[in-house]
This record gives sequence, structure tokens and C-alpha cells, in this order.
Amino acid sequence: MSAPTAAPPAIRPNDFLGIDHLLSDEERDIRDLVRSFVRDRVVPNVGEWFEEARIPLELARELGQLGLLGMHLEGYGCAGASATAYGLACLELEAGDSGVRSLVSVQGSLAMYAIHRWGSEEQKQEWLPRMAAGEAIGCFGLTEPDAGSDPGSMRTRARRDGDDWILHGQKMWITNGSVADVAVVWAATDEGVRGFLVPTGTKGYTTQDIHKKLSLRASVTSELLLDDVRLPASALLPEATSLRGPLSCLNEARYGIVWGAVGAARACLEAALEYSQERIVFGKPIAATQLQQQKLAMMALEVNRATLLALHLGRMKDEGLLRPEHVSMGKLGNVNAALDVARTARQVLGANGITLEYPVIRHMNNLESVVTYEGTADVHSLVVGGALTGIQAFR
Repeated sequence: MSAPTAAPPAIRPNDFLGIDHLLSDEERDIRDLVRSFVRDRVVPNVGEWFEEARIPLELARELGQLGLLGMHLEGYGCAGASATAYGLACLELEAGDSGVRSLVSVQGSLAMYAIHRWGSEEQKQEWLPRMAAGEAIGCFGLTEPDAGSDPGSMRTRARRDGDDWILHGQKMWITNGSVADVAVVWAATDEGVRGFLVPTGTKGYTTQDIHKKLSLRASVTSELLLDDVRLPASALLPEATSLRGPLSCLNEARYGIVWGAVGAARACLEAALEYSQERIVFGKPIAATQLQQQKLAMMALEVNRATLLALHLGRMKDEGLLRPEHVSMGKLGNVNAALDVARTARQVLGANGITLEYPVIRHMNNLESVVTYEGTADVHSLVVGGALTGIQAFR
């Protein structure tokens, strides 16, 4: 084989390994569209949103207009994009803020996916087009105060009463809870775990926002209270009859996190690199010192390695080869890597690293939630360990 004649391209700090050339033109176009939106709409405002613990509701319609809500689903106003394209969108959204990516992820990969995968045709027609447009917001009620990593222990119950269902229970840590138009609520029944679509104006359904958060502040997090909520039979998701229903939705959301964590890490690396070249100490930029260059090199290594892992999982998903265990490895590795990058970048920035003038402390705090939700790092470690050994240690 003859040696290549073209010279290798120059090193680009923001794409050290040249991963960009592994993407198709369409994937790059989608990536660039979301990146521009985040740069123009999110980055200038998100520090204020984080400080004020709010996210503007009009953002949902703007994201819908871009085709990002349920973008990986087919039909009903959804874009039908590839898994890889959806992942790239999640990466760029979380480079802005985890709360913005969470809004898209909960809407599309949890609430909309549950309806798309497990709902009736009537339910799909009623909700999915409006949710894809951002005209209706959904939330996903699975986690409870005493049933997070063990959803099979949920205490929320649903019982038949004639043709109706009566729901009673409590859900906790629910993104979009108090601003949602419909809640996908999972409950234990005599027939197994079933899912229900609960319009949020239904009698007996109330919410309470969770305050005093120091993480994911630019995101609505709520408690759902279900006090004998009466629903017609048409509210039941007919195709979901076990924990497989909600767990399939969680796997979709975890896949988005694999990509999203890379975005948060990349934003921290970029902030640290820029700061290190501008900060002058002892007559030269700190970027000229060995200690800081080592930090930058290790951060770049983690960001590029995490990007390649996410891209590989995306290609596997598009080919129908992705298993939940693969997603667990991706979430475990990429979120932990992103936390390391954020903490290192925080040190590079010194005292400035703790202010909202820079994105680092915001991403660092957000990642402390990301490493826990949709399965803690410990649980994902056990999922991978179980796949390696054939022994389920947490059962």
C-alpha cells in the first residue's frame, strides 16, 4: 500500500482528533444549527436563569420550531432524525446548560417516547404533534422519594373503578413537573406496572416545585401529588404492562446524557483554554506553564475520548445494535469524565472559577445532578459489572 501523499491537517484545539470528519454533512448541519441557537439564545442568558432559578417557558416553542423536540421519533410532527443527529443536538444543548438539554430530553426521550412507543393511536394523535411543536409540555413521573434506583418498589398505586382508574401516590424530582400539560405517570397495579397519561388540570393532581437547589437551577424540578386522581380507561398506555415500559424510556434519556455530558465538558475545556491564554502571572500567560498545560492536555483527552464513545454508541444505535448495558457504560464513563474536566477547569480559572461570569461552576454543579439522575453512577457500574460477570450484584 502506498503512503498517503496529503499532509495531515493542522491541530484544531476545539476538535483535536478531527472527529468532525466522521460526521455526515446532514449531521454537521444539525449540529451547527443547534450550536448557533445555543450561542445566540442560551449562552448570553443562562447565567441569569441559573442565578434566578428559572427557565423561560417560551424556550419550548423555540426548540419546537427548530424541530428538536422528539426529533428522533417518526411521524406526528417529529423530525425522524438519526440517533447520532439527536445525540449531537444533546451535546450542543448541554454545552449551553444541562437544564436546557434536560428540557429537550424529558420532553422527547421520556414523555413523547413513552406515548410514541407505548401509547394508542388516539393518544399519539392527541399529544405528539403539539409536544413536537412545543405547544404542550410533558413530564415523566417515575421516581418516588423511596423508589429511585429501585422503581419496582414504587408505592404509587392505580386501581380499577368500573371503567375508570384511580391513581394515588407521590412522585419526586420530576423535571418540568409544574409547567407540564400532561404527565406520564407510572403506577403499580394488580396487572403489573402500568403507565397513564394525566392531563395536569385533572382533579386531585397537584405539584410543588423543589427549591433551594444548587444544581440544575435553570430547570423546573417538582414533586407530583396524586390524590385519588380519576382517569378514564383511555388514559392508560395500552402497550406497557411491566417495568419494561418506563425502563425503555429511561434508556432513551440516558443515551442523550451520554452525548450531553460531552457538551458540558467541552464548554469547560474551552473556558479554561481561553482563560489560561489571557491570564498573566509573573509576566506570562498561565498557559505557558507546565502545570496548566498538563491540566489542559488531560481535559482535552477526556473530551475527545468521551466524544468518540458517544459517536460509537450513536452509530450502534442507528444500526440497531445498542443494548442498555452499552448505554450504562457510556453514561458512567462520560459523566464521570465530564465531572473531572469541570473540576479541573475550575482550578485553572482560580477564583474566577466560582462566578457565573464563566460557565465552569454552573456546569460543575449541574453535573452533580446528571451523575445521579437516570441511574446513579453506582447503579450503572453494577449494570456493567453484571454484564461482565453474569452476576447481578444488586438483586
